[in-house]
Amino acid sequence: MIIQVFQHVSFEGPAYIEELAEANSYDLHVCRFDEGEMPVPPTDFDMLVVMGGPMNIHEETSFPWLTEEKKAIEEAIKSDKVVFGFCLGAQLIADVLGARVYKNKEREIGWFPITRPMPGVGNPPLQFLPDIATVFHWHGETFDLPKNAVRLYSSEATDNQAFLYESNVLGMQFHLEMLKPSIEDLAHFCKSDLGEGEFVMSAREMLANYSKYEVANKKMLQNLFKYFVKEMDL
Repeated sequence: MIIQVFQHVSFEGPAYIEELAEANSYDLHVCRFDEGEMPVPPTDFDMLVVMGGPMNIHEETSFPWLTEEKKAIEEAIKSDKVVFGFCLGAQLIADVLGARVYKNKEREIGWFPITRPMPGVGNPPLQFLPDIATVFHWHGETFDLPKNAVRLYSSEATDNQAFLYESNVLGMQFHLEMLKPSIEDLAHFCKSDLGEGEFVMSAREMLANYSKYEVANKKMLQNLFKYFVKEMDL
């Protein structure tokens, strides 16, 4: 399987996804938009993973490559590729699918729980995922649910934490891919985001809690990869 990663800044790379790729002998290729690289066509990969970043999806004037990236994401979706988006990546996917992306009512930074809309009821999509999980967040933007998408998770601060579109496009406002060095980098390069807020942890608290949630978060991402590889016959 070939995984194409869209990366926007040096300090938000594939992290644990790179470890998963190596462990499973997947080919992983990174497109660095911030360094002027342009994406390959969907015929050249099986799965697209769109990473996070400190910019927002409307800043095409400052980051003109956002226009090309949105086109590339749209092409991947139309080509029935598996598409994952984390944080900014999820917002880009939501925008491509016609949903509104805008400033959230609260910044959400640190380890906070997400919950399925109706825990324990019915047969939700991706039902192997837990009804409640504590995951890592770093965002001040949010999105409306795209048309024909299914909401997978919400949190106290953010109504739409994750969605599934069709059977192959997954947008996650949170970060399952983060390793401890990733969080250290965010705390360094994006420290201006920190400060007072009901849903904002200090850098020290975030790093202290990493070992508490590391295994469960990695397991969620492992299971998602296994599911899509099997279901999409990759």
